Amino acid sequence: MLRTDRLVLTGHRPADLDGLAAMWGDPRVYARIGGQPRPREEVWIRLLRSIGTWTAFGYGSWVVRETADGPPLGEVGLIEAKRAIDPPLTATETGWTLSPERHGRGYAHEAMAAVLGWADAQGRTRTQCIIDPGNAASIRLATALGYVRRGEARYHDRAILCFERIAAG
Repeated sequence: MLRTDRLVLTGHRPADLDGLAAMWGDPRVYARIGGQPRPREEVWIRLLRSIGTWTAFGYGSWVVRETADGPPLGEVGLIEAKRAIDPPLTATETGWTLSPERHGRGYAHEAMAAVLGWADAQGRTRTQCIIDPGNAASIRLATALGYVRRGEARYHDRAILCFERIAAG
């Protein structure tokens, strides 16, 4: 569990399925992340993958909440997706997705700053992320978090931007 001034980041729980499925089914979310709604079954598999990533690698994603027992507001964290990206990613991937009702409040920056602080303390100081070229808000956030654009790649026959962060020190 990670805490910030306004947020609590917890591990995924089976009870999070409904809230996360609603988020991934919202066109304001998926329009710039794959372009298609995520079916409930896929969200369930992603939820289980998030739980398993912690077991397999000792790191993973968190669910963003306003209180420890509150509903999911989004997901942030470290990802081992083993995506078929050309050219491939060469470091642990990071990602962030928040419910549209929480956009524009600085929650993603606050949550990801906590995640990256945790990752840096664990020695995972080099990370990468991919962003749809039309997702200006995520590009701004990546830049604010210290990510630098390193080029373009192809993922699911779509152009994506690749960013990298190497922690100072």
